[in-house]
Amino acid sequence: MNTIRTLVFDVFGTLVDWRGSIAREVRATLGVRVPDPEVFADDWRAQYQPAMEKVRSGEWPFSKLDVLHRLNLDRVLADRGLHDVPDAVRADLNLAWHRLDAWPDVTPALVRLRERFRIAPCSNGNISLMVDLARRNGFPWDAIAGAELARDYKPKAVVYLAAAAAFDCAPGETLMVAAHSSDLAAAAQAGLRTAHIARPDECGPGLGEHGPDGPVDFAARDLLHLTALLST
Repeated sequence: MNTIRTLVFDVFGTLVDWRGSIAREVRATLGVRVPDPEVFADDWRAQYQPAMEKVRSGEWPFSKLDVLHRLNLDRVLADRGLHDVPDAVRADLNLAWHRLDAWPDVTPALVRLRERFRIAPCSNGNISLMVDLARRNGFPWDAIAGAELARDYKPKAVVYLAAAAAFDCAPGETLMVAAHSSDLAAAAQAGLRTAHIARPDECGPGLGEHGPDGPVDFAARDLLHLTALLST
């Protein structure tokens, strides 16, 4: 553990409640036209990986996640027959991803972790999105790393390696923190250390990961528990 110098974090699901927050924004923006805002949030999120895969495969050039989110939103609205939603409403709703709320343990834990480590997001979200989430929730980042810096999307190795290199760290000096075992497996393959955070309600009650599906360096109940594990 003494070799770890930098902690980098997945954000969607690990640090912020994307499902609950998006449902709240959909309810406020579209009202009774969407009687199932949680399902709408799920449908929108379901387009996330397929859109990024078009970038990872080279079919599409790199685009910020905001651009992909908007394409995905238009698709979900079309699937529901909501063709008449004005462009200004779509643009504002797309920025709902900039207004996600953190899980309660996150901000106090990040403040404590920053006392000992350098910390940054390693997210597929673009830089402006990460900055807005930090300002909304009080995340005390030292820098913003992730997809826009690497010009590619996780789980491509370049995203993890670029985050480590941004801090002049070897991969083994960098701890990737995430609530998704697939993210951590890819980070470990790139040489990073790994920490799993349980978020059992990320995708709905009991539908998130209760623990890691594979080997990790640390497995924590939440981010405050990880803070305790790293202090021992």
